[in-house]
Amino acid sequence: MQKDIEITLLPDQVEQTEVIKQKLAEGLKISETRIKGYEILKRSIDARSRKVIFRLQVKVFVDEEAVPEVYHINYPNVSGAKPVIIIGAGPAGLFAALQCIENGLKPIIIERGKDVKQRRRDLAAINKQGLVNIESNYCYGEGGAGTYSDGKLYTRSNKRGDINKVLQVFINHGAEADIAIDARPHIGTNKLPHIITSIKDTILNAGGEVMFDSRMTDILIEFGKVKGIEINFEEKLLADDIILATGHSARDVYELLNSKNILIEAKPFALGVRIEHPQEIIDSAQYHCDIRSEFLPPAYYSLVEQVGARGVFSFCMCPGGIIAPCSTGENEIVVNGWSPSKRNNPFANSGTVVQVTLNDVQGYDPLRMLNFQSEIEKAAFEAGGGNLVAPAQRMVDFVNNKLSIDLPKNSYLPGTKSSMLDNILPHFVSDSLRAALPLFGKKIKGYYTNEAILVGVESRTSSPVRIPRDKETYQHLQVNGLYPCAEGAGYAGGIVSAAIDGINCANAILNAS
Repeated sequence: MQKDIEITLLPDQVEQTEVIKQKLAEGLKISETRIKGYEILKRSIDARSRKVIFRLQVKVFVDEEAVPEVYHINYPNVSGAKPVIIIGAGPAGLFAALQCIENGLKPIIIERGKDVKQRRRDLAAINKQGLVNIESNYCYGEGGAGTYSDGKLYTRSNKRGDINKVLQVFINHGAEADIAIDARPHIGTNKLPHIITSIKDTILNAGGEVMFDSRMTDILIEFGKVKGIEINFEEKLLADDIILATGHSARDVYELLNSKNILIEAKPFALGVRIEHPQEIIDSAQYHCDIRSEFLPPAYYSLVEQVGARGVFSFCMCPGGIIAPCSTGENEIVVNGWSPSKRNNPFANSGTVVQVTLNDVQGYDPLRMLNFQSEIEKAAFEAGGGNLVAPAQRMVDFVNNKLSIDLPKNSYLPGTKSSMLDNILPHFVSDSLRAALPLFGKKIKGYYTNEAILVGVESRTSSPVRIPRDKETYQHLQVNGLYPCAEGAGYAGGIVSAAIDGINCANAILNAS
């Protein structure tokens, strides 16, 4: 007999098997001897009261032995099967490739960047020298932006597809099993590269192909149907189906589509800064303590405020994290955040951004939001003075429209320069942030402080362009066989939702066959 039950535990009890069994027996009103095993289904932290607890949803095996469920996917050899070209080796592209193999199709992944090992050197040059390789950086390369942007797997995409399948694939390739039960699962930037490489090996071992240093420079179309692509302005690769999973920073892809009169649309996005606090401030506020217990992880927060007609919200919060330079081109500043698996750095950072609507950028050019985004990033670069030094301001100084005399110690390795962020951000973004930050301080004690630093600019929250597709077939509205996919097409917003969209596109190709 199997029973599902919820129990609560103190932080120091979560790893104590005997305590868990005792709680289960008490909750079910049975003897502990009848419990032959249990499986934790979900685990979350409840810090709403002063006593922080863990809530566990548990499946209990009563009077029967627990049989562990093994999640296995059969990947047949598809080396001689019908090819599907996948542009981009990010989460969407990799999971699309795995699903293609399941479906008996041969994926050929085209990635403009380098593999994980070679990519590390370019990231070191970005952080230490402020040098951006426009083909290999935090956004381009094996695993895409997901590889070096934390590995947060939290998503609300329940209706889009099988979240558990995505998590289990990660587990089968080296992720901790806890990601399947934690309310906010997280892999960690230090562990993701090995997992991504393992997924690539699965694709190669099944007969798929992965081509690095290979940028798509043209899409071959005849009579409204894709025929293949051009790589690096020379090589032609032919296929009847193309999954376009390039991520939200491949501006040249949007420009290529626009130049070929393939329909794209301007899309709203969000713009702001990355805000960093000492982690101890967030821990103290969220856990109602002076010093965080060793049995609790660094604290997380999520904030949202409506300022007039605009939403202001935290985005991609990284406890124990690092602010990273995520520029993909020269003379631009883009910041993002990530955390290692232990989240043991002394700072907490989060994007804090303001909605930018289509009405904010006048015109009919489908690239107008992208161009607007680019102008802000270039202004940030100029304000920083070069070498990816980022403009920054203390929080209270920003609200009071005051240049910071100095800046607090922070995690952004290329360095920060005291600047008036008002001179970089559009007034509607600055004004909205200025109104929201003190209100956030009322929600989290200690949040509104000059110990916090605002680093500009957080501009790649989502794609500023949408590539429209049919809701049923997932194909582009004008081009048969072209499948716009995930973040770069405007249909996903994170690792899990991108992976699900990749799976859905691969299944759509099978259904169209």
